[in-house]
Amino acid sequence: MALQGNLQDFSTTQLLNLVNLASKSGALLVDVPSEGARLIFRQGKLAYAQLASDADGAQSSLPEVLHRSEKINDAQLATLRTRAGSMNDKELGLLLINSGYVTRSDILESLQDYYVGIIQQLFTWVEGHFKFETHQDVPEGKIPLRIPLENLIIEGARQVSEWEQLNLEVPTLDMALAFTDRPGVNLKKVNLNVEEWRVVSYINPKNSIRQIAKASKMNDLEIRRIVYGLLQAGLVKLVRAEGAPTQLDGLKAAFPGMEAQEQKNLITRLMDRIRSI
Repeated sequence: MALQGNLQDFSTTQLLNLVNLASKSGALLVDVPSEGARLIFRQGKLAYAQLASDADGAQSSLPEVLHRSEKINDAQLATLRTRAGSMNDKELGLLLINSGYVTRSDILESLQDYYVGIIQQLFTWVEGHFKFETHQDVPEGKIPLRIPLENLIIEGARQVSEWEQLNLEVPTLDMALAFTDRPGVNLKKVNLNVEEWRVVSYINPKNSIRQIAKASKMNDLEIRRIVYGLLQAGLVKLVRAEGAPTQLDGLKAAFPGMEAQEQKNLITRLMDRIRSI
């Protein structure tokens, strides 16, 4: 019988610890409202990882992973997409190594970064279900790794604490960002890294933080870290995204045909009635 349960009762850190201590082999399937993941373990070590949103394997294919880690350029990626479409990752990896495009270390490091990135996303998932199934292995043609879980578990415990703090400071990604009005501050002289500049370039009340994260190819944790840093530096502030529904919009939907003041008065009367019960 497969091990299964709720993430509210059994966290990702605890699940990885169980797999590690018991040297388990099999697949951990995690399903949350907006995403999901499939992790394959061999004797307690991470061998493969894939997000549910990448069901066709396009984003986790070797060319895409190598491109994201900047091991191959745009032109090389385009060539591989058109000329190597029928090759699996193992065949393609061998071809790239023999052709001198990348080294074996380039491939293994890029895949490890990608798989670990998926694990890091799991640490931010607190609502959902999981199932561990034995007798499942790495998909045919994919390159398996042997990533120890000890450091991932330690990093995960630290990340959970950080996530809780960031979630308080940036409670929703559906808000937008706007630059603060600080006379004398020249943004060009502010020392920001590449990722921070990328986020800054998208700052506009029309763009929600979620949209900025998607455009910048960042997960929830990464975008919250950067937004938190910009907030602490006083460079930006949280604002309602243009076009986002307001509380009054919700009232209009609940009580169609009523004027705004009538809706507010009705809500006030309802709240008074509830308090008196």
